[in-house]
Amino acid sequence: MNLTRCFVLALQLLAAKLLAHQGCENGQRASSGECCILCPPGFGARVPCGSTNTVCEPCQENVTFSSTASATDPCRPCSTCPRHLPTRDSCTATRDTLCAASCPRGHYLAPGNGTQPPGSCVPCQVCEEGFGATQACKPGTDTSCQKCSEGYYSEVKSPYEPCLLCRRECGPKEVMIQPCTPLSDTLCMDKELQILKRPEGAPRKDHPRRTAPLEAEGSDSPNSSSEFVPSLVDDHPNSIIPVYCSILAAVVVGLLAYVGFKCWTTCKQKHQLAKARMGELASSPEGEKLHGDSGVFLDTHSLQEQHQLNKGGPKAEPRLYSSLPHPLQEEVEQMLEMPTPQGKDWRSLAQHLGYADETIQTIGWGEAPAHTLLSDWSAQEGATLEALSEALSAVERGDVSDRLNVPLEVSSVV
Repeated sequence: MNLTRCFVLALQLLAAKLLAHQGCENGQRASSGECCILCPPGFGARVPCGSTNTVCEPCQENVTFSSTASATDPCRPCSTCPRHLPTRDSCTATRDTLCAASCPRGHYLAPGNGTQPPGSCVPCQVCEEGFGATQACKPGTDTSCQKCSEGYYSEVKSPYEPCLLCRRECGPKEVMIQPCTPLSDTLCMDKELQILKRPEGAPRKDHPRRTAPLEAEGSDSPNSSSEFVPSLVDDHPNSIIPVYCSILAAVVVGLLAYVGFKCWTTCKQKHQLAKARMGELASSPEGEKLHGDSGVFLDTHSLQEQHQLNKGGPKAEPRLYSSLPHPLQEEVEQMLEMPTPQGKDWRSLAQHLGYADETIQTIGWGEAPAHTLLSDWSAQEGATLEALSEALSAVERGDVSDRLNVPLEVSSVV
């Protein structure tokens, strides 16, 4: 009987509790009988609902957050992205930190080694020009590079681009300038360049071609001619390259003629100056003394200049490269045409002296590129031995610089 009464009492208490909760929106009621207050997103329960009603407080941005409405949950601390993943969006009062799904472009997730901790975003390997990516950089793997094989090329530095297939042949109206290499595709050029094309509407002149011996004088043939007239350039598009070579040869010959004229002028001026100095020495007492009993003539002007330099007097004029003896110039040019193990030859000197790549390539087509380079440079203002020695030292050719700076012996005539 007592067991039955206890069971009925428990059912009554449970029903009373259910009826008490039915009047609240969230189904939660404080001990005081009030419905529990829900803290909205961005707010957390500083005092959860229970013996007293809920007490809410705002969450701090970038510190804590609350994304749901609750009468019991406080503000939760913001999360921090792992070291290998960048942050996509920072934490707010209503949302936790959002992390990127993978490493940024150009990086991959390293497995870890002796120098790099595991789980770090590492820059991908970049394939140089002439190399292609056999395996492009991915979020979990690095780039795999391989040199482009024959028939393929790559002109860019990239961790993604593979070697591209070369253009096999030029079009019917094009001529090949350069075959395909691992660094560049096949280079083609239009046969009919605009500078060689006949203007539209211009009459075509058919000149006779000299394909057979000229007919005898007095022939009545209308096509006979005593003067050879070459055919037009556009009749033979393949003759464009010889035309370019002829123009280039004319430019080089003109350049060499100009350099030779400058050298001749400089030598002539030096001879005139030497004659003037000899006249001054012949009229001076010191010159007569030196011409005395010994019968030996010394260049006293050079000795006076050296004496003034030793006493701290005025400095002598800078020595020009063109003033060097021709045997010494030839020796220097031969040394520059022989590259060092590091590949430092006249091309490195030309780049340091400010010559453009196209000019260096043009000079290299000649038989003596080092002579052409130094002859052209010596005609410029400030072409002194000091400037040339500094340039040679900068390109790691100290052996040539030392040869230039060997002191000249004082000449004597017995």
